[in-house]
Amino acid sequence: MILTKAQYDEIAQCLVSVPPTRQSLRKLKQRFPSQSQATLLSIFSQEYQKHIKRTHAKHHTSEAIESYYQRYLNGVVKNGAAPVLLELANEVDYAPSLMARLILERFLQEHEETPPSKSVINSMLRDPSQIPDGVLANQVYQCVVNDCCYGPLVDCIKHAIGYEHEVLLRELLLEKNLSFLDEDQLRAKGYDKTPDFILQVPVAVEGHIIHWIESKASFGDECSHHAYLHDQFWSYWN
Repeated sequence: MILTKAQYDEIAQCLVSVPPTRQSLRKLKQRFPSQSQATLLSIFSQEYQKHIKRTHAKHHTSEAIESYYQRYLNGVVKNGAAPVLLELANEVDYAPSLMARLILERFLQEHEETPPSKSVINSMLRDPSQIPDGVLANQVYQCVVNDCCYGPLVDCIKHAIGYEHEVLLRELLLEKNLSFLDEDQLRAKGYDKTPDFILQVPVAVEGHIIHWIESKASFGDECSHHAYLHDQFWSYWN
């Protein structure tokens, strides 16, 4: 269904006062039952990511990182099985996966001879069993699986959903007997930036002539539209 600007603003305003948890998502669905779970999740994720970008710098000062690290160490000394990192992330209003990355980097700096590379950190976040400390590995795992907006698990889900939407779009185009070229065919012809599909014979939709289609498995708010226009869409004009 089409979401009006007023409806979107109401949902976005509601998200200002709720934490980024699955419980909040359930409450959001109860308040806006006419909207699909996928729509609410996408708006929820986008609004939270905007918030994280606005507050990112304050969590990355040396003072903040050291404070978080000492609180983590004190917490696991008292109870190593408790979700210390997850609770700390929720308390300071920071994404659990990003908090896990901060603490993991700080831990490795203290215990390794050379600073950890980004690829090593990413690999450990994807597979916490690689972390040389069992307690920290468990803490990182709890953060990753409980983060619904950031982290390797979320990235994997987003990639799968994006691919699924491209497959569904292809099936719809074939069902409508529309002639098209996909990204692989366009790249073979030498195009650099390409939409998902270019229609070889343009079609009219609600009074607009459509030449190409770009599938985005996310909600199209104003911020997203501006970013995609700058990064991708203007280059499709040709």
